[in-house]
Amino acid sequence: MGKSALTNKKMQKARKSKKNTFVAVGVIAVLIIGLIIAKLSAGGADTTGSASGDLKIPKSEVTETAKFYLYKAGKTSMEVMAVKASDGTIRTAFNTCQICFNSGRGYYEQQGEELVCQNCGNRFHIDQIEKIRGGCNPVPITKENKTEDDEYIVISQAFMEENKSLFGKWGK
Repeated sequence: MGKSALTNKKMQKARKSKKNTFVAVGVIAVLIIGLIIAKLSAGGADTTGSASGDLKIPKSEVTETAKFYLYKAGKTSMEVMAVKASDGTIRTAFNTCQICFNSGRGYYEQQGEELVCQNCGNRFHIDQIEKIRGGCNPVPITKENKTEDDEYIVISQAFMEENKSLFGKWGK
C-alpha cells in the first residue's frame, strides 16, 4: 500500500471518528433536554406552576404534610399549599397570610399539624385551612375558585393572576 492510500485511510478514519463524536454529542444533548422536559412535566410546568397557565395539583401527591406549589404570574412568584385534613378532604390556600402578606415574611411553614406564620408566629391548624377567612391565616382557595376531578385540583390562571398582589413583597 502506498503512502497516499495510507493517508486517505487515516483521513477517512478521522472523519468517521469526528462523525461518531458529533452523533454522540447530539444524542447526549437530546437526552439532557428530554430529562429537563420530563422533570418539568413531572414536577413541573402544570404541577408546580413554574410556568403560567392553570395550576394543576395531582391529588395523589397530597398528604397530611403540606405540599407547596410554586407559580409564576408574570414576574411575581406565588405559592399555593395543598394538604389533606384529618377528615380526608384536600384543603388549598395561598401560602401567604391574610394580615402579614405585605411584610414579605407572611408565609407559612408546617410544624406538626400546624402551619406557623413566619412573620407573627400565629399558629393555624391544617384542619382550618380553607375554612376560616380573615385574620392571620392562609388565604383560602375555596371550591368556588377551583375545579377538581378524581385526579387533579385545578386553579385557573385567571384566579392566580387576580391574587398576585398578595405576593408583591413575598420573600420566601
